[in-house]
Amino acid sequence: MIIYLAVAAMATADTSALQGEWARGDGKARVRMAPCGPDFCAINTWIKPGVRDEKVDDKLVMTLSHGGAMRWTGKAYDPQRKLTYRITITATARSMTTTGCVLGGLICKHMDWTRLD
Repeated sequence: MIIYLAVAAMATADTSALQGEWARGDGKARVRMAPCGPDFCAINTWIKPGVRDEKVDDKLVMTLSHGGAMRWTGKAYDPQRKLTYRITITATARSMTTTGCVLGGLICKHMDWTRLD
């Protein structure tokens, strides 16, 4: 799910390292990470056939702060599910790990990603 994603940007956070196309580690989705207005968005560009509750063009809107070397933290809003998540992203040039949490951190999910471009 796009919920697993955790990418976002405030005007002061440099998210250029996160921009581009990413494949989700479970092989079920690909997303494009890019600025969208004052925020940063992850937009589904491909969903594996048969995956429920996700579709191409679903998006996650994020507001992040740079938290150190290749680390961002903040909030992500999923307009499809009307949910807000606490998000953490760590990245290298070719890989990214996202963690999204709800219910004050009671439920968290991580996902690994690989850069496609």
